[in-house]
Amino acid sequence: MKVPSPGESISEVEIAQWLVADGDYVEKDQTIAEVDSDKATLDLPAEESGFITLKANEGDVVPVGNIVCHIDTSVKKPIKEFVEPLKPVTDNHFVDQDLDLKSNTDKIISDKANNSTPSPAASKILSEKGINPLDLIGSGRDGRITKEDALKALPKIDESLISQGRKTERKKLSMLRRKLSQRLVAVKNQTAMLTTFNEVNMTPIFEIRKKFKEIFKEKHGVNLGFMSFFTKAVVNALREFPDVHSMIDEDHKLSFDFYDISIAVSGPKGLLVPVVKNADKLTFSGIEKEIKRLAIKARDGEMSIEDMEGGTFTISNGGVFGSMLSTPILNPPQSSILGMHNIIERPIAVNGKVEIHPMMYLALSYDHRIIDGKESVGFLLKIKEALENPIEVLMNNDLKKSLEI
Repeated sequence: MKVPSPGESISEVEIAQWLVADGDYVEKDQTIAEVDSDKATLDLPAEESGFITLKANEGDVVPVGNIVCHIDTSVKKPIKEFVEPLKPVTDNHFVDQDLDLKSNTDKIISDKANNSTPSPAASKILSEKGINPLDLIGSGRDGRITKEDALKALPKIDESLISQGRKTERKKLSMLRRKLSQRLVAVKNQTAMLTTFNEVNMTPIFEIRKKFKEIFKEKHGVNLGFMSFFTKAVVNALREFPDVHSMIDEDHKLSFDFYDISIAVSGPKGLLVPVVKNADKLTFSGIEKEIKRLAIKARDGEMSIEDMEGGTFTISNGGVFGSMLSTPILNPPQSSILGMHNIIERPIAVNGKVEIHPMMYLALSYDHRIIDGKESVGFLLKIKEALENPIEVLMNNDLKKSLEI
């Protein structure tokens, strides 16, 4: 079996976990491994039934198209027979043999590290960082430390100094998490990111949901949530402020006449950002159904590359976790992202009187290279206007028709 291509832009995957052991009998379509790409964790199903021989270890990075296992299809599935349990082995010879094997393995690793010689450029970088070359295993020929290895190297954390005899745990980051950290650092280093804030009175939406949520759920099979209102409001604002809906590609600006809205959702392995395609053409119920479908796939670990490809603007709802205010970071190559936060009853001035209303802070992070302050502030005000006047702005003064009830 070869590594299948998870998507056009993906050239390699990492074996996150083998779900079978070397020599096991596997059934066709049985999930035999989980593989990490830089965008998602995917299941690897067996292409045929037979005995499996693993050709890659957990943690190995394997190029797309390379062989990861062999399946011998010439032998039929074995019939399990009762075998008397083995008696415990007390011969210390086996223990000593295991220790010798571990010792030899450690020696091989140690020898490889000791034989790693940095290139002149790598040696200079490591010296500036204060990193001992003997702590690295190079990716070049015969373990040679390349300039790229040196640039990626970080000073090793002194665990003993931190823990002072207390327990610590070391676990390798998944390829998805490593790629995410690279992208987030790149956003900080390669964009002129700023954040502008506003607040919105959620009372009108609360009243709509309170009055029609049961009818809406009975009719459409999904809840009337906040995300459909926000998605509609975002599309409405993007139409008026197209610069917020654009991207930089070297010396060019890309603009779009479609609205694919990325929605950040939490999955068991971290934050995922699936895309609601053509959100401008969806009804309130259509948006809620699509978000529910994507959220279920994220929860069950079944998100595909196709679900997360594209996207022209992102909405992130930190409020579901209790966040009051934040500066969301851009989702490259997009130029802007809207952050929603928790809803708290606060006293505000209404027509010269103090009233208590459910209020939410909004945050718009944007790339100042392509979006000016005037556009960012105007965009956020447009969203505020739509959310505080949803029947007029988002429903064309026909609430029941918009909700299809």
